[in-house]
Amino acid sequence: MSSITLKERLNRGETAVGTFQALPSAAVSEMAGLAGLDFVIIDQEHGPLTATDSLPLCAAAQHGGSSPIVRVRENSMPEIQRALDIGAEGVQIPQIETQADAESAVKAARFNPVGERGLSPYVRAGGYDGSETYTEDQNESVLVSIHIEGQNGLDNIEDILSVDGIDLIFIGPYDLSQSLGIPGQVTDQRVEQTMTEICELAQEAGKIVGTYADSAEVASQWTEVGVQYVAVSVDVSFLKRRFARLADSVANWMRYFWESTNYSYVWTSPVACDSINCQSYVTPRPGPVGTCTHPSASIVSI
Repeated sequence: MSSITLKERLNRGETAVGTFQALPSAAVSEMAGLAGLDFVIIDQEHGPLTATDSLPLCAAAQHGGSSPIVRVRENSMPEIQRALDIGAEGVQIPQIETQADAESAVKAARFNPVGERGLSPYVRAGGYDGSETYTEDQNESVLVSIHIEGQNGLDNIEDILSVDGIDLIFIGPYDLSQSLGIPGQVTDQRVEQTMTEICELAQEAGKIVGTYADSAEVASQWTEVGVQYVAVSVDVSFLKRRFARLADSVANWMRYFWESTNYSYVWTSPVACDSINCQSYVTPRPGPVGTCTHPSASIVSI
């Protein structure tokens, strides 16, 4: 893992690409990093993951070379503190709607004197025994990201952006589309225009901007307007699409095979056949015309 933190890279103007993880699999977390992704968002809000699940996922992501970020279930001090204590390098906090919400998020994620995060050095984030600079290091390195995705958040965006200690504004396109009365239509012009306006305001306020993209093409669209932190797809969706592609490929191959073959082996008496391999051939089996040496089988045209 790089000695330069994700937060430092973003502050230097770099673009980071990651994904959401809903599966409780350390292998998935590790593979994401080995594949070259910059971060993995361990999703406790929409995924079934708990703090117990998330600790090994954080460790695996770091071992693979990516930064683990935990999206907590809600903007509460225990949720945020637990996510950071298990070793997440940042938190994403959903449904921030007011300046007070943003201030509460900072208070939970930062140690004194910046915030009021509960202190125990005997956690994974502190190496299980802490150090003299533990709290200072955490305040410096932890990436605090808040979600703007509802109408109240839009109405209060300038007040929210004025809060010190917020590093990144994450625009949630799906919840945003719902707030605009067009749920799920994330490519609608109204959604894209609102997202662009948030990007411009956040950049003027000196905040990093992040969002979610369903595809690499959509991700490219948003990086072109200055979005630096892009989460592309979700592990479960990615796997389902690949499985569907595999199933379609096999089905197409089988369809082609049957259409291009005029003959098939049909074993007329499979139970009596001397070859044990023939016992399963109780239905027509694709294959070219040929000669079978099994005593109870014959070749028929189909």
